[in-house]
Amino acid sequence: MVIIAGRYGSIGPDGFSYTEMEYRYALDTGKPIIGFVHRTPGDLAANRCESTDEGKIKLDAFRDLVQKKMCRFWDSPADLGSQVSRSLVKLIKSNPGIGWVRGDLVPDESTVEEILGLRRRIEELQQELLAASTHGPEGTRGLAQGDDTFEVNYTFVVSGYGYTESSYPGSVNVKWDDIFSAVSPLMINEATESDLAKALNKLINDLTYLDVANSTNFEGKRPRNFRIDSDDFQTIKIQLRALGLITKSTKSRSVKDTATYWTLTPYGDTVMTRLRAIQKPQPHQAAAGSSA
Repeated sequence: MVIIAGRYGSIGPDGFSYTEMEYRYALDTGKPIIGFVHRTPGDLAANRCESTDEGKIKLDAFRDLVQKKMCRFWDSPADLGSQVSRSLVKLIKSNPGIGWVRGDLVPDESTVEEILGLRRRIEELQQELLAASTHGPEGTRGLAQGDDTFEVNYTFVVSGYGYTESSYPGSVNVKWDDIFSAVSPLMINEATESDLAKALNKLINDLTYLDVANSTNFEGKRPRNFRIDSDDFQTIKIQLRALGLITKSTKSRSVKDTATYWTLTPYGDTVMTRLRAIQKPQPHQAAAGSSA
């Protein structure tokens, strides 16, 4: 930042003033530059201006040089202060640079090594997290999953006109993918065991209602209140946990909240997305050998 008024300044060995030498050095090294040139130097007092013709010529040449770059004009001390404060803020924002750091804040060799070690550990954890989101835990290959089925036992109630309401047992084979697909959206954030049980009861209702309603034993009657067997519910919960699909939520809660909450693991989230996301329709392919 250079401020020019009515004097050129002390001359150096190469014929330029020390001020102009510094300015030219800033130009040569590509430093951000801004000049503040007095608008009417002729209005300045004589004792504040160059007294020799040579000095006046050098000053005019320096003014011309400064005005080829970013430059502001001023005509009073107050105007100069205002111009400098506003321009300096803009220059800092447009040309941010590395600032000065206290010597006692510069990290020593051991600190640098520790930082590098932490960075490597972060990279390792990121790779582990990526692997955990795409693969189940080790040892799960031998566990029932995917298209394997599980026999779910349940009870339901039948009622109707002139019919005594009674509870009946039933069972249905359900794929593990269908079981997880039914409960997983509830655990995108987290869900209670009661929420999971309700979702499984609805799944059983959807799978068995028509068969039960059309059964000769209950013809004309209305089956309702399908409920999964408590032991089978616990087995499903443990199996999904063993497959690395769900885990207990660790979110902090009030002392009064005694419910158990479950949430998806990164791998469970990936599997849920694969099961529940709607695939783009495939274009119809013309039958082989068909004629136009």
